[in-house]
Amino acid sequence: MSKTQGITDAKLVLEYQLGNQKALSVLVKRWHKEFCNRSYWVVKDADVAKDIAQESWKTIIANINALKNPKSFRSWALRIVYTKSIDYTKKIIKERLQKEKIYYEKNIIEEEKQDKTELKKELLKAIKTLPEHQQIALKLFYVEAYSLNEMSDILNISMGTAKSRIFHAREKLKTILKQKHYEN
Repeated sequence: MSKTQGITDAKLVLEYQLGNQKALSVLVKRWHKEFCNRSYWVVKDADVAKDIAQESWKTIIANINALKNPKSFRSWALRIVYTKSIDYTKKIIKERLQKEKIYYEKNIIEEEKQDKTELKKELLKAIKTLPEHQQIALKLFYVEAYSLNEMSDILNISMGTAKSRIFHAREKLKTILKQKHYEN
């Protein structure tokens, strides 16, 4: 049995508070493995648990002189270990959720782009099936952005006929796209 086994944690804390550095090494030897185990219980990663135990010791050393009741060292120190372990777990969960959110948003954007590209291809295919006068009317109105009045002048048709061509072309496109499951 070594000399330090019979010494209580409270006595070691008091000794350290009075300047005995060896008392701290005894506390570290006595509690470090336990801190690692308790941290591992929360974080489920041995390397991380060791890091958390190390960080906990830094906090303990920085604040041990303020510990008013040396008999409470065990619960005080373990509370520090648990708090750091839980903080780490929260941080990891937050990072994971952020990554998942970014991944999800990226996939949604890609799917939307793909859907738009697919819809565009289907729309162009459908437009090619329309009669030529309706194709021209759609191109002038939607692609070239001519007004109905300008379009009727260019095609030398009445404005009513221009409206009618666009209307019938859109109705045919709706029918074609509905058949291919593109609604709206």
